[in-house]
Amino acid sequence: MVFFLSKKISFPPLNFASKEGLVAIGGDLSCQRLLCAYQNGIFPWYSNGEPILWWSPDPRLVLYPKEFRISKTLKKTIRKDKFQITADTAFKQVIKACAQTRLSQGTGTWITDEMRNAYCELYRAGYAHSFEAWFEGRLAGGLYGVALGKCFFGESMFTLVTDASKVAFATLVEYLDKYCFSLIDCQISSPHLLRFGAREIPRARFIRQLNKARGKPALKGPWQL
Repeated sequence: MVFFLSKKISFPPLNFASKEGLVAIGGDLSCQRLLCAYQNGIFPWYSNGEPILWWSPDPRLVLYPKEFRISKTLKKTIRKDKFQITADTAFKQVIKACAQTRLSQGTGTWITDEMRNAYCELYRAGYAHSFEAWFEGRLAGGLYGVALGKCFFGESMFTLVTDASKVAFATLVEYLDKYCFSLIDCQISSPHLLRFGAREIPRARFIRQLNKARGKPALKGPWQL
């Protein structure tokens, strides 16, 4: 069964999702719909030429800030202060670089122009955030995501200089821990995130934890280090 969204801002129950995690098709990328999606553990992921596809995979990859693991090599890089890390100072540049880096690698990207515009709107509304790593005055890496309550939904990262995105990510986790965030949604499993301490949990457990986390006081943007 496939659900096609109407103009009404709502999503079907997650137990109707396909085995791959597809929840619904269509709709739009308005701030209101995107926030409704994230509140329900759903995110958009599609390619140019496709309708908007909405997903909620089971299991779900999550990272608890307290379980974050960092290698000795990365610790040394951080201590060297090779990168200057900022937050919410170059959101447009970060999301554009995330898309361009994937395209240059020949892997394709779900970060279409429509997606970029939508997340820039979320950024202006104070819900989307970026962390930037600068090297010799130039943007060397970074990441962006969405925050609701005490849950951060990671979307994408890029790096142009070795370890730049890793240092930005480590700074993000430290920041989230400082402000008592309990959950980082990493969406789909990857070796890169597993090495940082992320782990898969059943979607039902993720939704319970999400409901608890998003009910706590929000930290709207812009964020400052």
